[in-house]
Formats: sequence, structure tokens, C-alpha cells
Amino acid sequence: MSSETRINDRIRVPEVRLVGPAGEQVGIVRIEDALRLAEEADLDLVEVAPQARPPVCKLMDYGKFKYESAQKARESRRNQQMTVIKEQKLRPKIDSHDYDTKKGHIVRFLNQGHKVKVTIMFRGREQSRPELGYRLLQRLAEDVADLGVVESSPKQDGRNMIMFLAPHKNVKPRTATKDAETEQDVAAE
Repeated sequence: MSSETRINDRIRVPEVRLVGPAGEQVGIVRIEDALRLAEEADLDLVEVAPQARPPVCKLMDYGKFKYESAQKARESRRNQQMTVIKEQKLRPKIDSHDYDTKKGHIVRFLNQGHKVKVTIMFRGREQSRPELGYRLLQRLAEDVADLGVVESSPKQDGRNMIMFLAPHKNVKPRTATKDAETEQDVAAE
């Protein structure tokens, strides 16, 4: 069966349950009568429920129907929120200043409402000490606990250890313009 909606002469059943252009129930009629009514009203006979017995057909302007359904689909896509995953890479032997810088990036990403993938890369002998990476990720999770939650706990993946952080649900994402305005307010005081 095709997913394409059947209209007018493409409907190949002996009788249909007909719905009028204003939504009123006409009843079960022969397909020839339904097509004649559609032609008299200068409308299309559109099969809206092909799985019903007999199939339900409606008298409507099919071009207008397709246009309105495309508009609804576009509007629903516009209202969807895209989830962006930012990545931050660390090493197990990271210095405190470098750690603070990377943590600042993660804080900025979480404030903007993005998810963050934190990756710790192990090289050489570091691979025999995964607990160092685990402790570093736990420390990072505690440091940003007020901004986000650990969505996926640390997992070893070959030479890397990965953890996902997500912003809290009740926190509204801050945009760059709001951040700049708050910095200007602080500078003015």
C-alpha cells in the first residue's frame, strides 16, 4: 500500500462513508454518487481513513488541504528545539589553570542550554590508570552541579573516558546578548 492519499478516480471501492465539506455526515454512498457530488460542488473526493470499512472520504479542496498541512508541518518544525552537543576534551594530568579554563567553557555551554560531552583522552601508560580520569570527571561534575546534571556517568571507551552533562530542566538558556547586557550592568555599577 502506498502512503499517498487517494483522491477522486483513484479511489477503487464500491461504496464509501461520505463526509460533506462542512464536516456533516452524508452517510454510506456509492462511489459514483460521491464523485458526482464532488464534481457538482467543484471539490475533490479525498480518502481520509482508508483503513475503515467502508473507507471514509471527504469533500474538500485537496490543493488547499495539502498547502495547510505543509504549513502546519513547517510550523511544528520551527517550534522544535534542536539539541546541540558541545564537546570538551581533557587529559588526566591536566594543570589546575587549564582545568579552570576548560571548566569555564563547560559552564558557558551549560548556561547556553547545550549538552556537553566531556572526553578524557588517555595516552601510553595513562591507560593503566583509568581511576585518574574517573576522579577528574567526578570533580568536574561536582563543580558544575548547580548548572547541570550528569546525564551519562563516566564510561571507558577504548583510549577515552566519556561523560555527558545536561543543563537543568528548569533553567532557561541564556543567550550571548543577555550575557553582554548583564556584564554591562555590572560594569556600570
